[in-house]
Amino acid sequence: MPRSVNSVAKRARRKKVLKQAKGYFGRRKNVWTVAKNAVDKAMQYSYRDRRNKKRTFRALWITRINAGAREHGLSYSQFMGMLKANDIELNRKVLADLAMNNPEAFKAVIEKVK
Repeated sequence: MPRSVNSVAKRARRKKVLKQAKGYFGRRKNVWTVAKNAVDKAMQYSYRDRRNKKRTFRALWITRINAGAREHGLSYSQFMGMLKANDIELNRKVLADLAMNNPEAFKAVIEKVK
């Protein structure tokens, strides 16, 4: 019995990977073995960095809140402790946005917790 191969499916798989590698530099975009490795690595990075992005943004928000709070004589931890004590439930994303783009509103929040 002759060996059965499915060239259609094989070609489709390769086309899918080469399409994902579109825009890569050099042989990474058009040589199957190189493109396959490049796309696999890119997928690993994208999976990892979807999680890292959340950490990075939280760190950015904390930095911005800290800068805004220090302008009014409080540290970040003191400010967040006072927010919890006064039952003000504003998340870090909103507080950072207020500190950056609406300093008057941020000052009002600080006056409220003091």
